[in-house]
Amino acid sequence: MTPYDYADVRREFWKTCFGEASSYEDYLALSPPHKAKRFSDLAQKIPPVAAPQQERLRAIARPLNVLVVSGIWCGDCVRQVPMIRHIAGVCGDPVHLRVIDRDVNPALRDEVRILGAMRVPVAVFLSEDFFEVARFGDRTLSHYRRKAKAELGAACPVPFAVPPSDELASEQAEWADVFERVLLMVRLSPLYRERYSD
Repeated sequence: MTPYDYADVRREFWKTCFGEASSYEDYLALSPPHKAKRFSDLAQKIPPVAAPQQERLRAIARPLNVLVVSGIWCGDCVRQVPMIRHIAGVCGDPVHLRVIDRDVNPALRDEVRILGAMRVPVAVFLSEDFFEVARFGDRTLSHYRRKAKAELGAACPVPFAVPPSDELASEQAEWADVFERVLLMVRLSPLYRERYSD
C-alpha cells in the first residue's frame, strides 16, 4: 500500500451525478429534436483531431470518467459538446463520457458555477474511483480572445452561427490539450501506477 492518503469528500456526489447522466447519443435523443439537430449539424463540421494529438491521447490509455454539464439550448454547448465527444472517442475505450443537462440536478448546477454564474458547458474529469481530477468549461481561451477582439455587446450576436473551420480546429485543439493534461495526471498518479503496476 502506498503511503499516500487518497480521498475526495465529493466522491459519492460525483458518482451519483455521473450515474444520472446519459451517453451523448441518449442526451440528444431525449432532447427536443430541433435543438438536438444543431448539435448533430455542427458535429459534422468539426475537423479531425490533429494526428499528433490523436497519438498522444491514445497512448495514455488510463480509465477516465468525463461528466459534461450542458444545456441543449446553449450555443457554446452546440459547438463544444460535440468536440468533447469527438475527443473522447479519439481517446478510446478507457474514457467514459456522460452528458447531463444543467438543470436536472440543482446541486450539480451550483457546484459547477463559474464566476458565480450558471455557465455551460463544464467538463468535470473524474478518475475511475470518482475522485475529481480537474474541471474545464465555459469557453476556451481562443474563443475569449476572439470575443475580446470583436465584442459587439451581445454575448452571442449571431445565435448558433457556425464558426469558420480554423476557429473550430483551434477550440478543439484546446479541448484536446485539456484531455491530454488530465489523462497524464491520472496516468502519473502514484495510486493508479501502483494499481496497474506501471
